[in-house]
Amino acid sequence: MNKNSSNIMALAPSTSNRRETVCIFGTGDFGRALGHKMIQSGYPVVFGSRSTQISSLIPKGAEVLSHAEAAQKAAVIIIAIQRQNYNFLTPLTEILHGKVLVDVSNNLKINEYPESNAEYLAQLVPGAKVVKAFNTVSAWALQSGTLDASRQVFVCGDDTEAKQIVMNIVRALGLTPLDQGSLLAAQEIENYPLQLFPMWKFPILLSFGLAAFFFFYCLIRNVIYPYVYENKDFSFFIAISIPNRICPILALTLLALVYLPGVLAAIIQLYRGTKYCRFPDWLDKWMLCRKQLGLVALAFASLHVLYTLVIPIRSFVKWRMSSQIISQVSSLPYVFFFS
Repeated sequence: MNKNSSNIMALAPSTSNRRETVCIFGTGDFGRALGHKMIQSGYPVVFGSRSTQISSLIPKGAEVLSHAEAAQKAAVIIIAIQRQNYNFLTPLTEILHGKVLVDVSNNLKINEYPESNAEYLAQLVPGAKVVKAFNTVSAWALQSGTLDASRQVFVCGDDTEAKQIVMNIVRALGLTPLDQGSLLAAQEIENYPLQLFPMWKFPILLSFGLAAFFFFYCLIRNVIYPYVYENKDFSFFIAISIPNRICPILALTLLALVYLPGVLAAIIQLYRGTKYCRFPDWLDKWMLCRKQLGLVALAFASLHVLYTLVIPIRSFVKWRMSSQIISQVSSLPYVFFFS
């Protein structure tokens, strides 16, 4: 009897993978793109909107209800609207009590408000569990599926359980959640999309520093030294020859810096005997900017190709000018030479 019952239990369908309904307030571009991605991942989605008419833009399989009706059907509610439109949430305070509110909004300026949008939302709906997430992922990337460059999702919140629920949703969508701590980190997270090339600062500064070092080294060795000790003027090297020497050196150096952190990480893992310990901060930041270092290396390699193509063109122009001068001199009458 026990054997048969165990077989029946083994053959029974598992309901542990069943997704819970997620509510999305807002039917804009990001709300629709996120809803489409969630439906693809197996989540039942209900939209809360002022208009309950189903539009052709709404993802197939999603319901469209009023804000109050949609909020009652889900424990997780994603607020995909701008901060200036949060006032409609005040009458829904009782319905939103105890629910997880995910704030995905961004601002137009860095530190536009004294507090972050997520903190303002927590003040507006004090009984809800507010979590900041998804604000660094674009609607276009969600809809097109090109998430290779934006898989990281920064998550922060004061309620540990609510934050874990949101992080599980992030993983289910094929993204990588990064826990940033309490809701105090929300303002920093909201500033990320407004920063110009946030992960490019170190690679660009490093490449400029190396470029300056190698430039002055080549300048001293190939221009200044011959001029001082041999009285030879090689200042024309500065325009093409010296940059053409610097670019491949920088490209190879930066390419080495792309692969070096992976080697160091492997050595650290072998030394520790596990791959589940966190790397040191300097190595973690270094590994995060490997893609940028590789792109900068590619840029210097491309410049090297251009300079290499310019050198033969410059030699050809010099040869052509010389040949023209010689031909003009040779065509002069012999009387000119014997006069």
